[in-house]
Amino acid sequence: MTTPDIDHDFLASARRTLSLEQNALRDLSERLDTPFTHACQHMLECRGRVVVTGVGKSGHVGRKIAATLASTGTPSFFVHAGEASHGDLGMLVRDDLVLALSNSGETAELTALLPLFKRLGTTMIAMTGNVSSSLARHADVHLDVSVAQEACPLNLAPTSSTTATLALGDALAIALLEARRFSPEDFALSHPGGTLGKRLLLRVEDLMHTGDELPVVRNDALLSEALIEMTRKGHGFTCVTDERDRLVGIYTDGDLRRTIDRHGDVRQLTINDVMTPGGRTIEAETLAAEAVRVMEDHRITALVVVDTLLRPIGLLKMHDLLRSGIV
Repeated sequence: MTTPDIDHDFLASARRTLSLEQNALRDLSERLDTPFTHACQHMLECRGRVVVTGVGKSGHVGRKIAATLASTGTPSFFVHAGEASHGDLGMLVRDDLVLALSNSGETAELTALLPLFKRLGTTMIAMTGNVSSSLARHADVHLDVSVAQEACPLNLAPTSSTTATLALGDALAIALLEARRFSPEDFALSHPGGTLGKRLLLRVEDLMHTGDELPVVRNDALLSEALIEMTRKGHGFTCVTDERDRLVGIYTDGDLRRTIDRHGDVRQLTINDVMTPGGRTIEAETLAAEAVRVMEDHRITALVVVDTLLRPIGLLKMHDLLRSGIV
């Protein structure tokens, strides 16, 4: 190995790489035709799973393609072609579809599996850079991912070719997503731990405080009783209800400061004299993300959760939303 050139123009090298890979993607886009449509139709009609396979760099790309398919509504997993010959092929069943990746189309580990795919009667889609290769000839559908030049100046390291393969995998996944009419809610179901999943799945009822945690007093109670309830529950406010248990107002720590400033002696006051009528409310079935919007719009840090008869059944605080990862 020669001595590294510390004065090398790294920016020029990077721009050349990106330009070559952009050219590869443009050529791929212009080359797409009927086989891509056929591949999508086979994958859409597949009653099993899409089993992605490959080795080397194609294997790394295949793992990502399988993950993208699985997260966008097409059940999929990756099997290393080398391991498939040593038992992992047992993961494959007749209703599955094989998506085989190989730039040369002659990878020994993959070509060795061709008779087994035929015996199972499994549909195979091949993505190769060689339309005359064994994989291309034996596939039910061949997708051409050939590139004019690798970004590697030696034209050896898989660079433009892996980019093209990965991009075509994304194109398949998104075309299928759209054909399935895959919704944000569907996406959230496969991403329950992610931020989007939480925003689309978590509801107010999943986070709200209920039962003995909910501070409530009747509107004929003395202010002193309301203060005891607020102190005991520790949420900085209390709900105020009428004789039918319907919410008629709230009373907060801020209201207490204003009450003392206006009235001085507060010992004989009832909560009805000093409460804030109404109060911002939300229903338990509402998405937690909507609760965030309401709080932000009205610059408040808590909401009373009510049922259809406006009876308080819980409370939700901004702290709960922060802790859940919604915010």
